[in-house]
Amino acid sequence: MSDLNQAIELICRGADEVIKLDELESKLKKGKPLRVKAGFDPTAPDLHVGHTVLINKMRQFQQLGHEVIFLIGDFTGMIGDPTGKNVTRQPLTREQVLENATTYKEQVFKILDPELTTVDFNSRWMGQMSSADMVQLTAKYTVARMLERDDFAKRYKSEQAIAIHEFLYPLVQGYDSVALKADVELGGTDQKFNLLVGRHLQGQYGQDPQIVLTMPLLEGLDGVQKMSKSLGNYIGIDESPDEIFGKVMSVSDELMWRYFELLSFRPLSDIEGFKISIAEGKNPRDVKFLLGEELVARFHDTAAATAARENFIARFRQGEMPEDIDEVTVTGTGEALPLAYVLKEAGLCPSSSEANRMLKQGAVKLDGERVESGVKLSDGTHVVLQVGKRKFARVLVKTQ
Repeated sequence: MSDLNQAIELICRGADEVIKLDELESKLKKGKPLRVKAGFDPTAPDLHVGHTVLINKMRQFQQLGHEVIFLIGDFTGMIGDPTGKNVTRQPLTREQVLENATTYKEQVFKILDPELTTVDFNSRWMGQMSSADMVQLTAKYTVARMLERDDFAKRYKSEQAIAIHEFLYPLVQGYDSVALKADVELGGTDQKFNLLVGRHLQGQYGQDPQIVLTMPLLEGLDGVQKMSKSLGNYIGIDESPDEIFGKVMSVSDELMWRYFELLSFRPLSDIEGFKISIAEGKNPRDVKFLLGEELVARFHDTAAATAARENFIARFRQGEMPEDIDEVTVTGTGEALPLAYVLKEAGLCPSSSEANRMLKQGAVKLDGERVESGVKLSDGTHVVLQVGKRKFARVLVKTQ
């Protein structure tokens, strides 16, 4: 395989779509480093592994010798992008944006090479733009095209309000590509419209339109909804080694392969080898160990990864945890379900009163840690529950 083909294979690994792949190949053949941009609005202080799907792709571009720009949307974060929602997202204050941006910079270098990464803020050019400049920018796109965006189209059809400032978000994100002269922009599948606005605006400003590469949105630990801290189905990259490892081990055997493809740096040939070995009888748990160790080592270090694995084994296998644990989905109403209710519905206790009694006796463990009364589990939570020495269940919580 030629170097060009190898580069294309690495760039396309795990990607949902590469718009204008032929243009990318043409640019790569010239041998000039590409300017690769990915923007992140600092809407929350912490990153989770769902965010790292994009950051991993940036790292791969770095390995191929390209210039990576980690763009912090401190200006767009104060507008509020409603992507994926049917309502306007509340904008953040300047102070919230800057505080979150500081933690982003600290966390992203657990993956990216700081020597090869440019960190920029879109307020650097947007903050200098006059009202007249903004009017000129809005003249380069039409309302009809803006209403093609899926969430806008749905809200318009259902006669839900769309504020004028929301139309500015895609334009500002698109203008970021003009300001940075981006050759490639990365984003999640939910960002496709905004990324294409960037292509359009670059053409309007006389630049070569960027290649657009979209990555899938990683499912959370529940295997259904997008990974989200608010849903409790996430793995935070700043969490403790034991927490990261334990959460990886809670992932279903089927979802494990999705995580390997999008989160692991192992060659795809290795992952295919794992699939073959499991088909031949290898325990999926042992392969999942490798994924857990890889992620802990990335966000902490190798020693922490080894310790997390040993701690997990000590908590579960030495505690006579069975090889196969029943998967149970517990549903209920409300924002979160009381643990006693979950224990009863999962078949671990005959009644809620008995569950409360076991909790008071300290006979209940959640992911290997003893818990007491008062605990509630939110929608999307995926945990291993144990009552006494012999009752286990891997439980997914669903609320309505």
